[in-house]
Amino acid sequence: MESDLFYINAAIHRKLKLPVFSLVGECAEELGVETYVIGGYVRDILLNRESKDIDFVCIGNGIELAQKVASKLGDHVEVNIFKNFGTAMLRYHGMDLEFVGARKESYRATSRKPIVENGTMQEDLQRRDFTINALAVSLNKNNYGELIDPFNGVEDLTERLIRTPLDPNVTYTDDPLRMMRAVRFATQLDFRIHEKSLESILHNAERIKIVSSERITEELNKILSSPKPSIGFKYLFDTGILKIIFPEMTALQGVDIINGRAHKDNFYHTLQVVDNICEMTDDLWLRWAAVLHDIAKPLTKRYDQNVGWTFHGHEDKGSRMVKHIFTRMKLPLNEKMKFVEKLVLLHLRPIVLAQSIVTDSAVRRLLFEASDSIDALMMLCQADITSKNQIKVRKYIQNFELVKEKLKEVEESDKLRNWQPPVSGEEIMKAFNLKPGKEVGLIKNAIREAILDGVIKNNEQEAQAFMILVAKQLGIIIP
Repeated sequence: MESDLFYINAAIHRKLKLPVFSLVGECAEELGVETYVIGGYVRDILLNRESKDIDFVCIGNGIELAQKVASKLGDHVEVNIFKNFGTAMLRYHGMDLEFVGARKESYRATSRKPIVENGTMQEDLQRRDFTINALAVSLNKNNYGELIDPFNGVEDLTERLIRTPLDPNVTYTDDPLRMMRAVRFATQLDFRIHEKSLESILHNAERIKIVSSERITEELNKILSSPKPSIGFKYLFDTGILKIIFPEMTALQGVDIINGRAHKDNFYHTLQVVDNICEMTDDLWLRWAAVLHDIAKPLTKRYDQNVGWTFHGHEDKGSRMVKHIFTRMKLPLNEKMKFVEKLVLLHLRPIVLAQSIVTDSAVRRLLFEASDSIDALMMLCQADITSKNQIKVRKYIQNFELVKEKLKEVEESDKLRNWQPPVSGEEIMKAFNLKPGKEVGLIKNAIREAILDGVIKNNEQEAQAFMILVAKQLGIIIP
């Protein structure tokens, strides 16, 4: 333990060499207030993780301390004051510094917004969500650099444990969002949640309903941005929270058996796909596509006496469910959502190609429909291979490589990524003295289909010649 303390103190004192800490300490002494670095920054020092957010707590007025620090840094430093919260923030050398006075909190049963009063350092630490965040380092002259750890947070860091400073029923009842935060920290840090905390989350799961969708989704996105999101989703499922915040996902769980025929558990399959995609990319929206790629399977599940279980059309129905889910969860209803819709809709296409003879025409159509999302789509489809049969997996991967090679060849020759028609509607109307109408659409569609089928090349010269041919077939008078 003495050896551990040596390394802990060494790590703290290395960080305290940053000029910002001595400056804050000097300002605090001039104002006559005790001041500490607190919370996540201290935790990350001990975990050897980089952190750009530093929280300072003083036994006094945090806004005054922030203003004092800013005045020493010069006129170029702006202080953002939030009087309602008694906090102030400023940026310094790429770091976000937040200042607040020590406080204690009490809660009403119907709200997670606390009633805040001035408090002692002990009261401020005990209101923190987890012991690993209830750590502080003194910036005071008499004990500069001393670690304050009243709830054995260092021991919990060593044990890789998420535990609350107080009775977890108090912590989670007061602010139910902390249940999501417990899962998030366990996922990000690959820690386990203490047994009493898990029991309490299970007991208090319904309290999550008083938390806004925005805050829940913020934590969910952080879980999904972790190296292995399945850790968090399993915790959310086992505690009953997932059923409340994301019922469509919990509906994936379970296996039905008829006449000895079973389908795979689509919940655990989805978690595997998500973990697989996270090994390939940090793109949050590609990860969301992995979460939602089979989301409509419970709604399309049918049993056929001849072929067994089917999920016909789940990709189309799933794509149409994306907007509803994004709206409820307060996720962005913009190009990011359309990207997820497209990937859910098309996620079976490369798999079908990989199971059959790959034709140029099929590849052209896939490129045309996927457009700039083709690389992301191929990544999702590769992540979707979760079979335990290694021979089957190797065969799939070999075939995927053939599809990728064919995509590359067709893209180089036909330039179909972000395809634009070589002949526009305006050019068609001008060529045949037509007004906007059915004939223009028929000619445009015929040119597109001819290019995708390889009848003509994707260039203006061949498209114009084909345009005249189609116009004649439609009985349009050629000027």
